Amino acid sequence: MLHLHGARCPDPAPRYGSYPQPPMGAGHLSAEYDPRPSAVREARAEVRRQLEGWGLADLDDLADVAELLVSELATNALLHSASHFRLTLFAAHGILRCEVRDAGRRVPTVLDAGASESGRGMFLVAALARRWGCHQDGQGKSVWFELGTCPCTTGSADGDPSCRPGPSPGRQR
Repeated sequence: MLHLHGARCPDPAPRYGSYPQPPMGAGHLSAEYDPRPSAVREARAEVRRQLEGWGLADLDDLADVAELLVSELATNALLHSASHFRLTLFAAHGILRCEVRDAGRRVPTVLDAGASESGRGMFLVAALARRWGCHQDGQGKSVWFELGTCPCTTGSADGDPSCRPGPSPGRQR
């Protein structure tokens, strides 16, 4: 059983076998970026490349949503911590988990979408991610989100109890 920061992931039962999964040994990527504006574009491109390499880029809008949300987290890291940031991707058992770690201590908050030109990044994360959260440790924090890579984890099978691996943890903030 795979555990990501204490969260229970779907059981790797045969019913998940027919959905695309990353190749063995390729379910993890970690890359560090310098604190410069081009780093956000580089992180988005890396997400797309990695999902293509894992065969997950053609799943509905998974790559587009992952790129958008990573862009929001990377932008927050640059604006609020002005430090290097680390992008980490995990893909296993129907879940794509993206984390952005920076040296800042400020915990992200979800603001109303409203009409302002900024401050809507975490609103998008909360609206589009299956779950998200923030973990503080040492001299920084990791902000993460999860997206489903199969119908059993995207919410489309909510009404089908045979498709759910256990109690839904809901959104974590």
